[in-house]
Amino acid sequence: MRKLWLLLLLATVSLASAQDSRHFTFHYGFTVKNVPAGERVRVWIPAAHSDDFQEVRVISANGDLKLKKTHESRFGNEMYYAESSKARSPELHFEVIYDVVRHERLTLGAARPRLAEAQLKERDRTEYLQPDKLVPVTGLPAELAAKVTEGKTAPLEKARAIYDYVFTTMRYDKTGTGWGHGDVLYACDAKKGNCTDFHSLFIAMARSQGIPARFEIGFPLPPDKHSAEIAGYHCWSDFFEPKHGWVPVDISEAWKHPEKRDYFFGAHDVNRVQFTMGRDLRLSPSQDGPPLNYFVYPYVEVDGKEYPNVSLAFSFADVDAGKAAAK
Repeated sequence: MRKLWLLLLLATVSLASAQDSRHFTFHYGFTVKNVPAGERVRVWIPAAHSDDFQEVRVISANGDLKLKKTHESRFGNEMYYAESSKARSPELHFEVIYDVVRHERLTLGAARPRLAEAQLKERDRTEYLQPDKLVPVTGLPAELAAKVTEGKTAPLEKARAIYDYVFTTMRYDKTGTGWGHGDVLYACDAKKGNCTDFHSLFIAMARSQGIPARFEIGFPLPPDKHSAEIAGYHCWSDFFEPKHGWVPVDISEAWKHPEKRDYFFGAHDVNRVQFTMGRDLRLSPSQDGPPLNYFVYPYVEVDGKEYPNVSLAFSFADVDAGKAAAK
C-alpha cells in the first residue's frame, strides 16, 4: 500500500506543470446519404454537455430536419432528435458546433485531498456493478480479477492491480476483426483491441470485485496540434473508491504513452471532450432497434431499421491557438 501511495505522489508531482485546461471549438457534422424517398427517417445525435470537468456552450445546432433536444434518464445523456414521416431529400445534413473548456481531472495523490468519505447513491451502485451485454461480471473476467487482486483488500489497491493487468496484458491493435465492440470475452482471448476493449475489460474485472465502474465516451484532441479533423472516438473509465469518489483511468492512453502509466491511474488530461456515458442504451425517444452498445456517433433509422449510410465529419480548433503558438 505504501508503494502505491508513493507512485501516486510521484505522478502528481511530476505532472504538476501539466496543462490544466484547454479551450476549443468542436464541430460535429454528418450526412445521411441515399435516403430512400418516402420512408420514415429518425435521427439521434449525442450531445456534449457541461459537467464538473468541461464547460460546454452550443454555438449552433442545425440540420435539414428540425432538431429537438432530449435526454434519457438512466445515465442522463443528452441528445438531439429529428424525424420525418416521409423523406423528401436523398441527403440530410446536420452540424452541431460547440465551444468547450475542458479541465484536467486530478483525483488521487496530493492534488485533491479528501477529508470525508464519498457517498454513492444506491441506485448508482446497483447500476455500476451490474453486467452489460458484452461486459460480464462472472466467469473468466471474474476469475482473472480474483487472481490479480489476491491478497489485496482495499478497493484502491484492487483497482490498481486490475489497471496494471490490463495495461501489461492488452495490446493497442486495431487489426483483424472483433475489436472496438467492448466485448470482454474477445479482449480476454485476443488480448488486443482499442480503448473500448481496454476499458470494458477493466470495468468487468472491477465490478466483479464489487468496485463500481462506469464507461464514458467522447473524442480525443491531438495534444500537438491546434486544429485538426478527428478520425474517431475515444473512451475511458471511472471507478468508485470511498475515500476519493469517482477515480478516472485511461489505460489505452497509458499504453500509448507508458511514461504516463501512473498519471492515467487517477487522472484525465485536457485532450478530450466527453459526450455520453454507459452501455446498452435506449435513446429518447426510444429507437425501434435494440439498445445501442454505446452512443458517440449519430444513430439513424429508416423505416424502423438502423441505417448505416452516414458520412461523418468531426474537427476541432483551439480558441487560443495564436496565444499558445506565441509562447
